[in-house]
Amino acid sequence: MVEKISEDVVIVGSGLAGLRAAIEAASSDPEIQVAVVSKIHAMRSHSVAYAGGTAAVLYPEEGDSLDLHAFDTVKGADYLADQDAVELFVKLAPREILRLEHWGMPWSRRGDGRIDQRPFGGHSFDRACYASDKTGLHAMQTLYNTCLKYDNITFYHEWFATSLIVEDGEFKGLTAIDMKTGELHVFQGKACILATGGAGRLYSFTTYGYSATAEGMAMAYRVGIPLKDMEFIQFHPTGLVPSGILISEAARGEGGYLRNKDGERFMSKYAPERMELAPRDIVSRAMMREILEGRGFKGPNGLDYVNLDLTHLGEELIDEKLTEIKMIAMKFAGINPVNEPIPVRPVAHYTMGGVHVDIHGQTPIKGLWAAGEVNCISVHGANRLGCNSTADCLVYGFITGKLAAEYVLKKSSSGSIPVHLVEMEEKRLFDQILRGGVGEDPYIIRREMQNTMSQYAYVFRDGKGLEEGLRKIRELKRRFNTGRVDDKSKEFNQNFINVLELDSMLEVAEVILVSALARTESRGAHYRLDYPKRDDVNWLKHTLAYRTLEGPRLEYMPVKITKWEPKERKY
Repeated sequence: MVEKISEDVVIVGSGLAGLRAAIEAASSDPEIQVAVVSKIHAMRSHSVAYAGGTAAVLYPEEGDSLDLHAFDTVKGADYLADQDAVELFVKLAPREILRLEHWGMPWSRRGDGRIDQRPFGGHSFDRACYASDKTGLHAMQTLYNTCLKYDNITFYHEWFATSLIVEDGEFKGLTAIDMKTGELHVFQGKACILATGGAGRLYSFTTYGYSATAEGMAMAYRVGIPLKDMEFIQFHPTGLVPSGILISEAARGEGGYLRNKDGERFMSKYAPERMELAPRDIVSRAMMREILEGRGFKGPNGLDYVNLDLTHLGEELIDEKLTEIKMIAMKFAGINPVNEPIPVRPVAHYTMGGVHVDIHGQTPIKGLWAAGEVNCISVHGANRLGCNSTADCLVYGFITGKLAAEYVLKKSSSGSIPVHLVEMEEKRLFDQILRGGVGEDPYIIRREMQNTMSQYAYVFRDGKGLEEGLRKIRELKRRFNTGRVDDKSKEFNQNFINVLELDSMLEVAEVILVSALARTESRGAHYRLDYPKRDDVNWLKHTLAYRTLEGPRLEYMPVKITKWEPKERKY
């Protein structure tokens, strides 16, 4: 018998968005019981890793404005962002910075004590609020400590969510495995917020932690919610070679240079005005052109690279503002950036697409919201500006937490859990996968999937490559079969969890490739060598991928434009 746990609001994921949503829901009414379900300990969530900053307009009297932040975001998004959502996002972002401040966030300061802001790529004003280059760690500690003040927030650390329970278009609950015991439980809830992050572990060279395996997207996809704009994967320009660890955009924000093997600051050819602080898609393409045209350095395992040069910044600035970058370079590459350049190349970093939601983060399922990187509103369109994602997590954590609490207070009861759906999930997990699963070695399949995505759905793409990538992913799905689990034990069975993660990743990888193959244009992070021009006549629209037995079925919906008509991007 599957044990039932009753909560009012169930939040899946414990990064910035999940914790912010938990605080908002719990503080709305002390009677609301909030559960945070996370497959890792909350403070291990990947949000701790972000370094550079969080974007917000703090000082309009100095020349910045909400409209300017919104326009930078829309232009950076290659005009695929929904402009009503962008305007709401930039309006709420400053409040979130000040909330963190009031909860104890140790922001870096100006000389007069006010919160400092640094430049970031694609922003026409210095609006990245930061805490040295450990912003994520400090933000997560601030949010987690704030959560602990609320008796009505319960953390379920190391619980792996496996499915959403939906009946008649309404959220009823979700199933999750307590990883310590291996037992399946069902959370009965009135409302749910997905905050499970992105899909970066689909790639072999990636900045993501090992937990970013796309099951939040896959769970939504399996209950009929479309995945939106999944062809748009961001490749951050500066992944450390060969590990893929992020060298934060803070390095370029503080004045770092990109140089090819001839020592040339090559960005002058590609973005003469903004140079290294052009948007990420433009910088990544410039770097890859330098590498492909022979002006890069030879790297290990085919990871050719260019150099990120900080040597001119001086030891004092690096030690004050780029301490983590210095530590990472020394520890993982044996390089002291005070004296020598850092080897970097574009690395999988962010999923612009995600679970289809409206301007308030609500999915088509009643009582179900999504916040942070797992969703697609779309604020980021075809290309996200640096330091907008963490602001997005905070803003949409706030919005979805508030709306879920309001929904719960109006709802008299959560109704009964559809027992047959829970039994079906129990049978799938334990009979068809854990005990009866068949297929090839999942770790080999995972590696082949990552190599396939890295080869065919990287910075530059073309039709033949995407077709080949899709063929390979579908072949890997066939070889995966139900998923083979060699370890049959129940307690802390990481083999079982890895197989469930891979099941989700293969599902989402197929959506990315089908969506990318269909979009016959180049826009933002989706650059087709066979269709190198942006095509607003045919493709100024969002992709919606619906799950069918034959594979993703695509539909499209228009982009919402309020103030800024599309025009050519120049930096």
